[in-house]
Order: sequence, then C-alpha cells, then structure tokens
Amino acid sequence: MDMPEGPYVLLYHDCSEVVYVPGSERPFKLSEYKKEVGKPYARITFFICLEKHYKRVDDTSDSDSEIVITTRSTAKFNQADTLRKLVPVVPAVAVEGFHASASVPKKNTTNNADCIVGSDEELDFCDQDSVASSVDSSAEDMFIDDMDPILDRPSSDLYLPEEDYDSKDALQHRKRLCLSSAEGGDRKSENGFYWTETEKWQSSDEADVEPPLLVFTPNQNPGPQILPNRCSSALQFFQLLFPKSMFQTIAGYTNSYAAKYEERKGKLWNFISQSDMKSYVALVIYMGMFRCSSLSDYWSESQHFSLSFPAKIMSYRKFLSISIVLHLSESREDEKNILKKGTAGYERLGKIQPLYQVIRESCKSYFHPFQNITIVERMVKPQAGTGLKQSLKSRSPNMGFKLFALTDCTCGYTWDFFVYEGKSCASRSEGLSYETVMALVDENMLGSGYKLFVDKFYTSPTLFTDLLDKKVLACGPVWPNRTGYPKSVKNKLLSNAPRGTMRWIRQDKLLFVEWKDSREVQMCSSFHKAYEGDTVQRKVRQDAHRTLEEIPVPAVVLDYSKNMEAVDSSDCVTEHFRAIHKPKKWYQCMFYHFLDIAVENAFIMQELVTKENGKKPLTRKAFLQALILELTDIDSLDSAAVPLSLSSSG
Repeated sequence: MDMPEGPYVLLYHDCSEVVYVPGSERPFKLSEYKKEVGKPYARITFFICLEKHYKRVDDTSDSDSEIVITTRSTAKFNQADTLRKLVPVVPAVAVEGFHASASVPKKNTTNNADCIVGSDEELDFCDQDSVASSVDSSAEDMFIDDMDPILDRPSSDLYLPEEDYDSKDALQHRKRLCLSSAEGGDRKSENGFYWTETEKWQSSDEADVEPPLLVFTPNQNPGPQILPNRCSSALQFFQLLFPKSMFQTIAGYTNSYAAKYEERKGKLWNFISQSDMKSYVALVIYMGMFRCSSLSDYWSESQHFSLSFPAKIMSYRKFLSISIVLHLSESREDEKNILKKGTAGYERLGKIQPLYQVIRESCKSYFHPFQNITIVERMVKPQAGTGLKQSLKSRSPNMGFKLFALTDCTCGYTWDFFVYEGKSCASRSEGLSYETVMALVDENMLGSGYKLFVDKFYTSPTLFTDLLDKKVLACGPVWPNRTGYPKSVKNKLLSNAPRGTMRWIRQDKLLFVEWKDSREVQMCSSFHKAYEGDTVQRKVRQDAHRTLEEIPVPAVVLDYSKNMEAVDSSDCVTEHFRAIHKPKKWYQCMFYHFLDIAVENAFIMQELVTKENGKKPLTRKAFLQALILELTDIDSLDSAAVPLSLSSSG
C-alpha cells in the first residue's frame, strides 16, 4: 500500500489520539489497553491519520456555531474501511507501546475502491447444501468473542460522508470528538441514557438506597406441572417430553428417506418399527454410560472383553444403518422446501421442525421455573459443514450449532430454547443479545418478579431497563465499553487498587459496580444494593507466603456467583456416541442434543416429584439404567414399569 510521507498520529476508534489508557492518566501500553477493552490482540483496531490533517483542526474557527452532521447510511457504515484519511491498523504482536505493534494493512485489489482489509482475514462458513452463511465475518467474530455487533460497535456518528470529510465542519467535528472527554458536561449515549462526566463513583463506605423489589408472582406454582401419581417410572417421565408417538413419527420419516436412499444404490430397505426406534435410542443412551473406543467394540465377540447387552437388543448392521439414514422430517416436504430456497418462504430449520417444536412445547408445558433463571449458550458440534455453523476460526475445533436456552438456576431444568439461524434472522436494531433474551423471557407465560442472571454477552442498560418494564429483574457482568455504561472517571476504580476495593454508581433504576478481585469486575443490576457488608475469603500475598483474608464483596457479585455456579451445562448422554459415530448430517446432531435435553429434564422432574412424595429419588445412573431397560422392553418392563422408589447406588 502506498502511504504518504508522515508524520502520523495514532487514534482510537472515537478519533481521540492514543496517548493515555482510556479513562485514566496512565501512559498508553498495549497490554493495559487490551485488558481494559477485554479483546484479544487480533481484534484490537486503531486508526492512523496524517498529523497535518489532524492538527489542521486548530486552524479552523473556534466559534460555537451549530454543526449539522449527516451520518452514513448503514451500507456506507459497513464500508468504513474506505475512509481516505483514517487507515485501520491491527496489532500484530503483544508488545509494550504502539509503534512496534501496528502492522501495515493489506490492500484488497479485487475492488476498484481503495478498500483496506485487516491482517487477520475473516472467513465465512457455508457449503452447497447449507441453509445460508450464518453472519457476516466481522459481526461473527464479535459474536464468538461474547460481544454484540450492535451494542459493542462504534457509533456511526464517528464517521462522516466521504464527500464531506475534508470540509472545515468535518475537521471541527472530529476535533470536538477528540476533546469531548476533557470538556465534561452531560452526554447522551446512543440508547438514550444520560451520563454526566462530573458524576462521581461512590466507595463501599458510602450508603446506597436499596431499590424496591418486585413481588414474585408466577403464573403457575414453580416446579413440575404433573399430577403426583401420573408418573411412576423413568420411561413415563421421559415420554412426557419425548412422546411415544414421536418414535413412530421418526420411524416413518426414516423409512421414507431410507427407501429412496437405498433405491439409488439398487438395494431394498428393511423397514423399522416404533420398537426399533426405542431400542436405538436406548443404545445411544447406553453408550454414554459404558464407553468404548469405537462403535464396533460394543458388538465385539471377544471372549473376555465383549459387552453382551447391545447384541441382545439389535445387530451392529441394523444399528449402523439407522444411524446413517436417521431422518426427522417428511422427504417430500423437504423437496418442496428446497425449491423455496432464497425466498421468504424457505424454512431454514425444516429438517428438524417436527421434533424441535414438540420438545420445546413439552419442556414448557410440564414445568414452571422457580424465581431465579438464566440464559445459557450451548454448542452442538457437527461433523459436516453447514451455514448454521458457528466457529472461533476456521482452524479451530470449537465449531458447532449455537443454541440459546432459558434455564432454571435452582435445578438446571431447560425450560425453553431456540437454534440460532444466522444473519438473515439476526437483529439489525437492538442487537442479537437483546432479542435473544426478549424472545426467551416470556412474561405472559412466566409471570412477574423473576430474577434473570446473564453473562457479559447479554448485559446492557437498555435490556435491563426494558426488562423492568416487563416486571423482570436482572443482573450480570458488563463490558465497560458497552453502550450506556457510565463514562465518569471521577473516583473510578484504579487498576492497581488492592483486592476488595469497590466503586459503585447508580443511574436511574440501574446500579453499576466495579470491584477488584484478581482482576477488575464490572457488574450491572436492577435489584441489588451496592454493598451489604458481605465478605469472601481470598489468598493475599504477605512477605514470602499467602494467607487467607476476608475482603469485601458487592452483593451483586455474591448473588451472581451463587446462582450461576448452580447452573451447569446439561450432561450430554449422547456425547460419546456422537464422538465415535461422527454423524454426517446437521439435523442428526440436533436430534441427539434434543435427546439430551429430554433425558436431563426427565431426570430433574423425577427427582423433584419423588422428593415431594417423601421418597428417595433415583440417582442419575440408576435413572438412566431404568430408562434403558424400559425402552428396550427387557423382561417385559414396558408393561411392568420399574418403580422410582427402588434404591440404587450411583
């Protein structure tokens, strides 16, 4: 790239000069800035500008006449790389100081425009049979880094139309942007929140007013929504969520698809029955309990190292055949849907829709969450490429389908979930994180007074304020550069503050807290008081050894940790089978995850119901064993169900 002769000025994304770490008077160091923004080095971007262009602002009029700024359209904003004067640079190595850390960007010669692309090129994931690419590359990287492309993206107000870029008004505007942090006064963020730079962060010894709490009024009594004596076996609990009729439906879809599949090879398909599907599911669960290094090992005929159970239920050839052709939708409907590809009528999740809707509705029908709930992300790892796939990078093994689920913090029950479908269905207004929460938190079904705990990806002042309007409380860690986060630096928490130091500030109905543990923690809450005298034990270095000391901790940090630690990701009974079988179809991967949800929710319900009846619940191992036996009709257990009061070690 031909670069004019310097000198140059290095700028932040808001066009302020890189001199100090933002929000402090500490000299700029790349490592400290990385820690401040919470991004990997490859995702940090600066801009360089000729010093004469930057300094020329001093020669413009210093009058306070009103400047009318016309922002770019969305299309132009997405092409902000083409700015003639600002060139983005991305740090190449983690070194102290910026002069040695900025790599020269590469020039994209595939376009007539002088378009600059970063040194870390983005990649999309799609194939010929996929539903579509998931999201545009820059937004996708932010999504994977737990950032929202809408809420964490710089404002389009920072960029002026290219035709006005060299005007005096434009230069004056950029200078004002650079000086805005030093001028003070009231500012309004993009989401409508006002913040005052002269507003002071409070310390822990300054009293805070406890916000009024909403009365918890669920629409139904929290817990399982079934009659106490309706379910007496593991299979009966499982079939609440995975109905008996669904086995017959899947068997029919699989037979229809397999007949065409085998016909193309000149073979005949031996039709499977509902009983075969139940046995197939039982063996998949069995393989999660007893693990072998390969699928064929379960049918090994070795005298000393064989397992007798799988061969009693189904032959290896039959099991493998079902695994290959397993289908969840009507083949004729699939063919009609493919013809609609590229139109609004195309159903992206058509191949899983029947089972997908049944499992979702069943999970909501037979359980009502307790007061504390959370939103979790789950990754279903596939083996084949598809447009629904999310990935950290093309070289990363952490690839799969993203699901968002509303989970009960008390017992871990998955109450609702949905599969992320990609950019065509993603939000272009409030952001994916905002709309994910709003889609899952249905106050009409849940009720009011619920407490929602979320992680950094979701937390935003806009979301928490709108949830309050729905009578739902919320708290969670928050990115300090997220839209709406307080910009005041007065009495702000210092990076070298001792452990246990905290600062807080209240804006409208929201509380923002900064607390120093092993690192800085930023929290936002709509229902906590800043400090209630709580402490936690931490190891503190004294001389040559470490000692345990009690340090102050904000109530929001303590409450968040307690509830989120109780929510573990659902145990995947099918994970081992997927690892050794490696299903080739994306919808087959989703089938096994839906099976995981049904099994785990069934176990949780039997545990709660059995305790309510004053009996000892089955352990997870005993529950799975009972479920496998009932699914396979071993010893006619389908007609004489195993009672849940049986004791079992596990």
